[in-house]
Amino acid sequence: MVSSPRLVPSLDLVRRVAAVASAYTIARMRILERIAGNPIGIAFREIDNVVGLMARHLPSPAFNSVVGLQPGQADHIEKLVQWYREHGVASRFEVISGDSDPAIGRELSRLGFFPSGCHAALIREPDPDVVLPREIAVEPVTSGERMDEFLEAHVAGWGIPEAAAGQFKKNVRPWLAAPGWSLYLARVEGRPAAAAILFVHNRIGYFADGATDPAFRGRGLHAALLRRRLLDASAANVDLVCSGADFLSTSHRNMERAGMRLLFLRSIWTPL
Repeated sequence: MVSSPRLVPSLDLVRRVAAVASAYTIARMRILERIAGNPIGIAFREIDNVVGLMARHLPSPAFNSVVGLQPGQADHIEKLVQWYREHGVASRFEVISGDSDPAIGRELSRLGFFPSGCHAALIREPDPDVVLPREIAVEPVTSGERMDEFLEAHVAGWGIPEAAAGQFKKNVRPWLAAPGWSLYLARVEGRPAAAAILFVHNRIGYFADGATDPAFRGRGLHAALLRRRLLDASAANVDLVCSGADFLSTSHRNMERAGMRLLFLRSIWTPL
């Protein structure tokens, strides 16, 4: 496939893809924030488009991250670190390749952070002619009954403990009606086996939260969910599709097999 000129790597493209990933995370957090009394303690702090995300009572790394740092903004880091420490929250900083500079690294190191991980961001062109595998049924989730099955597969795929699963399912049921969201369920022999989300925002289709029940892994379900979302995103007339995964993980390799390619790496800085 010949790459479209609009997908030639550039800082503008990197920032568009990073922005849609952040928009999805914030959309998830806003849903939790609307629970009566905000029991999860969702909060945000923004300084010159650098955004601190916080979920005081939910130790999710993605929900307790700083995103959007760009060169020349190292002086914002200490203020944000102090904000998290005042609330007793462990934070992390995400720094995308192309938007780092030595001052950011030096300041994070001075404040006790180190680069502990690497996350890949991948892109590809839309493809309205993608062929779906016949042997795997992937269904859009459009009703409460299918939402129950979607959540069953999601919980199993992400390894959410049984003790927390009931409250988690209750908290995220609004995903079904969230603007720009499409939910998908894959089955094996009629049983819910894998789940995934397509988030369409600013003419980008973002493939989010693909997860397979461990009992059904190795059967091509993740790849089938990627293809179905590619087909539907292409029908929505997006400019590109994108996703993210831990570098060289199974998910990363599946995305490469689906025609996606690496755009940038996001370094994850966590406390020592």
